[in-house]
Amino acid sequence: MRLLVAVLVLGSLVACGTTSENRSTGPASSTPCKGADGKYVIGMSQANVAEPYRQRMDDDIRAAAKSVPQFEVRFTDAQQDNSRQVSDVENFLTQQIDLLIISPNEAKPLTAVVKKAFDKGIPVIVLDRKVEGDAYTTWIGADNVEIGRQAGKYVAEQLLPNGGKIAEIRGLAGSTPAKERGDGFRESIRGRNIEIAVSQDGDWLREKGQEKADAILKSNPDVSVIYAHNDPMAEGAYLAARATGRQDALKFIGIDGLPIPSGGLKAVEAGRLSATLIYPTAGKEAIESARKILVDCQQVPKTQTLQTQLITKENAAQVYAKENPGG
Repeated sequence: MRLLVAVLVLGSLVACGTTSENRSTGPASSTPCKGADGKYVIGMSQANVAEPYRQRMDDDIRAAAKSVPQFEVRFTDAQQDNSRQVSDVENFLTQQIDLLIISPNEAKPLTAVVKKAFDKGIPVIVLDRKVEGDAYTTWIGADNVEIGRQAGKYVAEQLLPNGGKIAEIRGLAGSTPAKERGDGFRESIRGRNIEIAVSQDGDWLREKGQEKADAILKSNPDVSVIYAHNDPMAEGAYLAARATGRQDALKFIGIDGLPIPSGGLKAVEAGRLSATLIYPTAGKEAIESARKILVDCQQVPKTQTLQTQLITKENAAQVYAKENPGG
């Protein structure tokens, strides 16, 4: 009889442990997977929607969530304010959401509140930008160091094979893509007789990119390439150059490659940008991971790295058509 009781207790413990492992959502989960019969509230904390890329990310999440009838997604916009985004997440926690998706404005200021959600047993999906540490369920995004490397390689081999001076317009200083895109770029141009004459923060915004480029071009007339960490800042730099009649004498590179009329693919096709690199929004992948966690009770990988692609005049129209079939 004692042996039977022991076996039953052990079996119960193993079963409980299996459920926790399959969910892969963090310690002492308070949001058990209810399967296909459950209803789930997901909080999506966005850094800002002033960037077209981030608006597209939200749109992709909305579109993907429509195919999962169990999901209700609530969105917030932190407007590039770290304190506001912390408050947004805190509010989600009081609403007892079942899962948090977050694209952090900056890494360090958002780390603690993300860890708080994770420690409460709420699955956390981090998109694009990262937080410090590993207190989250999964991170989904492209390799920004590799994107920087590809941008640097393109500049070194195609635009400045004999060397020259460039200007860099960075993203928000405390965000991980800004550092990583800069690091990868520098790695590729090292030893190539290419000098980064000036590097300024454009905060990912078109208007700020235009403002910074205007000042850069006035003080650095020998710059021949502007490398911007996203397409809106690159387009802003193009507008600054056009205002002084120098747009044809300069080359502009961005990142994002959004398949929308105002996005980087069309800018390359039209010749305003020499190149861009596709940076997937991960919206579709975020919802798929949420479905696996909440509906299917499955584990998801800690890191999900998405593929990128260099876009030039040669393939811009083809890639745009592929991303927009029928229109």
